[in-house]
Amino acid sequence: MNNPFVTNGYAGEHYFCDRVTETQSLTKLLCNENNVALISPRRLGKTDLIKHCFAQDEIKNQYYTFVVDVYATTSLREFVNALGKSIIEALKPKGKRIIQRFIDVVASLRADVTFDVFGQPSWGVGVGTMKDPETSLDEIFNFLEQADHHCIVAIDEFQQIASYSDAPNIEARLRTHIQNCRNANFIFAGSQRHLLNEMFASPSRPFYQSVTIMNLQPLALEAYRDFAVNLFDEAGKTLPGEVVDEVYNRFHGVTAYMQRIMNTLFLRTGRGEECDLRAIDEAVDYHLNMANDTYEALLRQLPASQSKTFVAIAMEGKVKGVTSGEFVRKYNLQSVSSVNSAVKGLLAKDLLTEDKGYYMAYDAFFALWIRRNVTH
Repeated sequence: MNNPFVTNGYAGEHYFCDRVTETQSLTKLLCNENNVALISPRRLGKTDLIKHCFAQDEIKNQYYTFVVDVYATTSLREFVNALGKSIIEALKPKGKRIIQRFIDVVASLRADVTFDVFGQPSWGVGVGTMKDPETSLDEIFNFLEQADHHCIVAIDEFQQIASYSDAPNIEARLRTHIQNCRNANFIFAGSQRHLLNEMFASPSRPFYQSVTIMNLQPLALEAYRDFAVNLFDEAGKTLPGEVVDEVYNRFHGVTAYMQRIMNTLFLRTGRGEECDLRAIDEAVDYHLNMANDTYEALLRQLPASQSKTFVAIAMEGKVKGVTSGEFVRKYNLQSVSSVNSAVKGLLAKDLLTEDKGYYMAYDAFFALWIRRNVTH
């Protein structure tokens, strides 16, 4: 690869940092037919860990694996559409026989699955053309149960299903399907810890005590340091450990941000050259400048109360008492009630994230841009 610091998905074991213990644990759980809830803040690499596990020989050679991203879904129809499309895409390399089996079982959507001149299937199902999503969901689970290999289905950002207004019983319906499907196991991955804990740890919810819960932590500094230094070394470049340590500390070990900065440091360091600490600020400035117009527009489009609250939280970096009188007075916010309302709106827009009672900007670069460009 031109740049070994991958920023857009899983690229294989060589470009995947550590997670040896997590990979072994998750792989063993799946191979022993457990359902797993994989929980962590976003951008720590949950999806890449899942794909890394699916690439292990004991899973790759024995199972059908599917990764379904439901983050952007807002209804049962969209959920079923995402599930069906993901299955078709994953089955393409497996041969026409299993694809035809899927089409035969999922009869309600059969007319919208077509084949090109090379015999490759195309998922042409539109959300608006799906007549009965509950029937289609039943059929998809029938396929999983009848498949000639055990199946593992990873549903990414699973907490999103709780927001489906057209399917208030979706948790109970899925729980029933999963209980009755002996030929498949499931990973429920998500980033909103409080919502997922309610779903899996509350006695009143259908998924109560139905999974093994894994909480993903940031990569260890030592592991990421060795990983980054070795990749530079392979390319004939030098990366001092102190540079990695500084990047790690600035971004609190969040994989996605570290990879973006390391990607930039790598491309700006020539063969035979050494990267130094000064290059970190240059790399950060590069990303902030690239996103300047986007961040300006996002901030300008927010209602005044949300904009002021977001700026205040970004200035602090991480806030626990977001509705405390001290925080409101420090940043001259309107009132505790208006801040509370603004926080709810910012969470809904994914501009803020919450973890263990602390609120912070979802996009760390956006927070840095605000601290550099906005006065309160």
